[in-house]
Amino acid sequence: MATTFKLIQAPTDNTIMMLMQRMNKEEQQHITGKHWDAVLLVQTNLPEMYALADIAEKTANVIVEEIKGVCPQHVGMIAVFGSTSAIQSVIDAMQ
Repeated sequence: MATTFKLIQAPTDNTIMMLMQRMNKEEQQHITGKHWDAVLLVQTNLPEMYALADIAEKTANVIVEEIKGVCPQHVGMIAVFGSTSAIQSVIDAMQ
């Protein structure tokens, strides 16, 4: 499976709400009240998802959360929250 990246700059309140509906309460609390300018959505197979989450957190000051409900057996998705420059660093490191 190919890895898909989608960058959302300045996400709307509705987009944030849709993402938060697919996170558990602990993950929601982790991002609530924090400042971030962009969200990078990364969809891929599960082993790759965990490796990319690790790369993201080691590369920049970002928050990485798993988005539930895609296809838990085979396909996963993470949301990487951070400043635009931090997200760009993460994209560069992941490719």
